[in-house]
Amino acid sequence: MDRKWLPLVAVAAGVFMLLLDVTIVNVALPDIQIALHASLSDLQWVIDAYALTLAALQLTAGSLADRFGRRLLFAIGIVVFTLGSLLCGLSGNSTFLSLSRAFQGIGGAIMFATGLAIIANAFHGRDRGVAFGVFGAVTGVAVAVGPVIGGALTSGLSWRWIFLVNIPVGVGALYVTLSAVEESRDPNPRPVDYLGLVTFSLGLAALVYGLIRSSEDGWSDTGVWVSLIASVVLLLAFVAAELLQKRPMFDLSLFRKPTFVGGLIAAFAISASLFAAFPYLVLYMQTGLHLSAIEVGVRFLVLSGPIFVTAAIAGRATENVPIRFLIGPGFALVGIALLLMRGLEPGGSWTHFIPGFIVAGVGAGLINVPLASTAVGVVEPARAGMASGINSTLRQVGIATGVAALGTIFSHHVSQARGQNPLVGLVDGLNAILLVGAILALFAAFTSLILIRSKDFVSSSPS
Repeated sequence: MDRKWLPLVAVAAGVFMLLLDVTIVNVALPDIQIALHASLSDLQWVIDAYALTLAALQLTAGSLADRFGRRLLFAIGIVVFTLGSLLCGLSGNSTFLSLSRAFQGIGGAIMFATGLAIIANAFHGRDRGVAFGVFGAVTGVAVAVGPVIGGALTSGLSWRWIFLVNIPVGVGALYVTLSAVEESRDPNPRPVDYLGLVTFSLGLAALVYGLIRSSEDGWSDTGVWVSLIASVVLLLAFVAAELLQKRPMFDLSLFRKPTFVGGLIAAFAISASLFAAFPYLVLYMQTGLHLSAIEVGVRFLVLSGPIFVTAAIAGRATENVPIRFLIGPGFALVGIALLLMRGLEPGGSWTHFIPGFIVAGVGAGLINVPLASTAVGVVEPARAGMASGINSTLRQVGIATGVAALGTIFSHHVSQARGQNPLVGLVDGLNAILLVGAILALFAAFTSLILIRSKDFVSSSPS
């Protein structure tokens, strides 16, 4: 292999590991619930603790990478993530597992925020298009093999191995990073925005906490409303803090570029619509259809397989096709797919999901690669860390708020069906959240076609 491609290998390995931990956990949730005597709220935190720190720290991680060096921060992220994976594998209760997942997410935030910036700095012109194509294909592979690996490890060994498997991958990624990636940084970096970090992180934490608690305590609970109001106040304070600084962590002037806004909506929507529904699809298959973890993982290949194949095609297409004509139709397909998955009835077979799974996989594959290039394509390479961090933040905010919000809807239907056939609540809840996800995906299809424009991309970026 030409040595010039080794930075891509390092980034791909690290991002593969952290994305794998998003999908690999889903099929293990019922086993974790039994082993650690966890509630539905506990399971939501296992997912959201990871997504929350991923979201809250990516802006800061991107800024620090631009300032102190992207290779340095990426290497630190790998170490933190790998150590967090070890702690997850050793967890004895759901609280410790959630805290370990949060620590794991800190490392993931650093890797996610700096990975695209490393690629943007290392590759230019045609090579950059190829690199983004490979990056998108790797994300597709992670989604594709995650449920299968998770199912195999959970059924064959233990749910703990879905975390412990990250350790050798982390060691390998660290070696390649230190030996093959050249250091890069912004020659005129922004100062560390401590006020922005605190207000943004606490605002997101309050939002997700309020949404998760609403699924158990109800919307009339005082604590839920206090959390949501605090979230609004803190996020408004974050915006004010960024506006008042000369060189803020989050350059709000980017909102003047329609493509940037369209990319953020797309990043949030793909996570909050399709991927946030995964945990509830898995719970239905394992709890309602009594499938094992490996059986669920294999069935999810019907969805994740097309993601991998289509992502590779989309990677090549970005060189010639305007990005909005990939992302927009991709979201339209995701919305249609979620509607196809609806109409489930108690006692129905998993085969009901097959048409929707296939269409969703094709749609998500069309979105992933061009969305990655959109993240850094609207700024000059020197600010790639910040732009990458912002876009990746919205992806994780989508997961965190999507899982929490959909969980509230799902739990409401399950509780309403108490005293009836248990499958009634599961089916009603699943049909409801699939409709919500479809509406969000179709909205993102519209905004992507309207807002994302080729002329907003800087030179040497995909158009």
